[in-house]
Amino acid sequence: MRLQSQIIITVHFEETIAKLRQLALEGEQFVPIVREGSFLVEDVKSAIEKAYLASQAKTIIILAADQFSEVVQNRLLKVIEEPPPNKEFILLFPSKAIILPTIRSRLPITVISELSTGSALSLDMQSLDIRAVYDFVQEHARINASGAKHLLEQIGTAAISSQKYQMDEKTLDMMRGAFRVLDRGSPPAFVLTGVLLKLLARKKR
Repeated sequence: MRLQSQIIITVHFEETIAKLRQLALEGEQFVPIVREGSFLVEDVKSAIEKAYLASQAKTIIILAADQFSEVVQNRLLKVIEEPPPNKEFILLFPSKAIILPTIRSRLPITVISELSTGSALSLDMQSLDIRAVYDFVQEHARINASGAKHLLEQIGTAAISSQKYQMDEKTLDMMRGAFRVLDRGSPPAFVLTGVLLKLLARKKR
């Protein structure tokens, strides 16, 4: 890890921030903004205000949360592209699945740890049926939005690899729409159910 603007994929926010602090030189300042759940638009405003505070010292602004909505990431885009002098932004995400392409393209990504995806592998997309959908959703009934996005990413990859589904533009739009409704607060288990049932309807006979 280095103290430069970047994305770090980790599920251990406090531990990662502590390690980053150990890399700081004398006089360098740390400004961590850590949220349980979603990073808010108000948090973005606070981060930008702190970034523009006059300071000759190098300042590392660390933003961490379980969920960064599209709105929040888009609000951060400009200050990430053109940060004030001596300011570095380090974003901690629990999963690569929730990062917008515009953010990905502007910051290097370091993966330390990521949300476990082993449970997604228990779903056999080759022989998906109603019973399998029900069991899978029950297994992940308490999953959060970040975890659901990660599962959706794996479900989409597995569906394509299986060649058992009509993965046309309509189906891909449906998958992208699932990410958007998760950002708007839809219950993750409900979204997973909807995606899997729609994929089942698109299964080749």
